[in-house]
Amino acid sequence: MDILTVSEMKRADETTISAGTPGFALMRRAGRAVAEAAEVMAPRGPVLVVAGGGNNGGDGFVAAADLAARGREVAVMLVGDRAALKGDAALAASEWTGPLLPCDPAAIGQPVLIIDALFGAGLDRPVTGTAAAMIAAMNASGVPILSVDLPSGISGDTGAVMGVAVQAAATVTFFRRKPGHLLLPGRLYCGDTDVADIGIADDVLEAIAPRIFENVPELWADTFPEPQIDGHKYARGHAVVISGHMTSTGAARLSARAALRAGAGLVTLASPPDALAVNAPALTAVMLREVADPDQFAVMLADKRLNACVIGPGAGVGERTRGFVGVALAARCRLVLDADALTSFATDPDALFAAIAAQERPHIVLTPHDGEFARLFGDIAHAAPSKVERARQAAARSGAVVLLKGADTVIAAPDGRAAITANAPPWLATAGSGDVLAGIICGLLAQGVAAFDAACIAAWMHGEAGHQFGPGLIAEDLPEQLPAVLRNLYDELGIAY
Repeated sequence: MDILTVSEMKRADETTISAGTPGFALMRRAGRAVAEAAEVMAPRGPVLVVAGGGNNGGDGFVAAADLAARGREVAVMLVGDRAALKGDAALAASEWTGPLLPCDPAAIGQPVLIIDALFGAGLDRPVTGTAAAMIAAMNASGVPILSVDLPSGISGDTGAVMGVAVQAAATVTFFRRKPGHLLLPGRLYCGDTDVADIGIADDVLEAIAPRIFENVPELWADTFPEPQIDGHKYARGHAVVISGHMTSTGAARLSARAALRAGAGLVTLASPPDALAVNAPALTAVMLREVADPDQFAVMLADKRLNACVIGPGAGVGERTRGFVGVALAARCRLVLDADALTSFATDPDALFAAIAAQERPHIVLTPHDGEFARLFGDIAHAAPSKVERARQAAARSGAVVLLKGADTVIAAPDGRAAITANAPPWLATAGSGDVLAGIICGLLAQGVAAFDAACIAAWMHGEAGHQFGPGLIAEDLPEQLPAVLRNLYDELGIAY
């Protein structure tokens, strides 16, 4: 689950080499892993390795030699000058005795597989010139491409396309994934990604102390709420969702049902008077209470059994919603702020952040999409180099956990931890999907899960629910998939039910 930045991966290499493993031994293992993957992708026929001038190219030379030793027809096309190769890459090239073709994008020919060993994850500048032409030619060839470490042209830290990038059918990376394997658009260029063991020991992570993780159950298994046989509904928390006015009630009901399905013991929809007649016929297990304004909400939250709240879905933008947020913060309620609650602070985000800062150990989750994020964190939205850094900086500024939504949802905590979620299917891009996500988070907060873990668990469950239903999904379907998601998760975590 650990994700390493480019600099952290470099430290892992250096630490391993300092401990006595030669750098060329790591390169040889990496190249062999690539060759093994190539054999699986294309068991027979000619292979072309397109190599660059750095260590990624060295991996390509090793892969070429290994494939040739297996009896495969292999040629290497070097983008650059062989005499300019240095260190381990030069040693790998010196061991290659097969064909070394001049770099000519028009001379790719008809191999059954191209191995892309041009650039590694550390690319920090746009690809231009001959390398760009070579990438374009590889993509246009129609030949399946196996990329070494990361498709050439993708930034390992941000997932950005650096001018042009290889569209790989598969990628072999080493030791741990990089952010660019999971963040968009990089993930779309990787194809199936395999992580190969090249002899770097896991204990090097102790010194590196990674702070980015893939959002998978292993990350939060120890904090997942496990129902107890002697438990009762009040022990599982009481969540509150603020409803909008009569014509804007559906989003809050989606959140409320999701909170209940996610495990909250009780859920109450706090409804303005004009929406009571609309909300009442649509609710069964979710309770309903008339709450006209923030003052009445304060009276409601005086009951400390009501311990978690969602404000935002369909709530309306303006002072009324700001008032509800202020009341929830003053009551030290575990809180999810979504949609209209975020936009209500667009003109004065510092007021929200100051109110959060006034709390001791707050359990607050902000769930913006990119547009809402830009309204609250405009400078960060335009200046931070990656989605992970945007979420991290926003979490540090706001004092809350920030869940920055998208197909590559990133969750970040004020202490610098970040998780990238990669299990979202395309079916989740539908109206109301985010309202359900907010409700799942709230249901977990109500059960006492810490804010970062609640946001990670909810984002993962949300993605799994989308997969569970599949094509044709609408938001109302998502809460109804959670029982199956939970059963599968209980089986994976060894929880009896």
